[in-house]
Amino acid sequence: MMKFKDLDPVLHSQLRLAIVSLLMGAEVAEFTWIKEQTGATAGNLSIQITKLKEAGYIEVEKKFKNNYPQTLCTITPLGREKFTEYVKALKEYLNPGTLR
Repeated sequence: MMKFKDLDPVLHSQLRLAIVSLLMGAEVAEFTWIKEQTGATAGNLSIQITKLKEAGYIEVEKKFKNNYPQTLCTITPLGREKFTEYVKALKEYLNPGTLR
């Protein structure tokens, strides 16, 4: 009988997965850019970023740029590791012949 790995509940949310996917390819990303890329509302994006931060998957820096608030997000080493594990688990779901 095949055993599928549990999928990380932090990353299994569509928006949180999108955020981490974007951050995997960017050294640092502004909140507004992530909002544009995902099509999320500011409120929902803020909540999901907070959840990722609390899990230790991303770091969030708040500062000002030209007198406007700026929120910068970066993925942590833990976030990179968890994303890689998540993708590997998904691949096993898509190709169950690799399970033992």
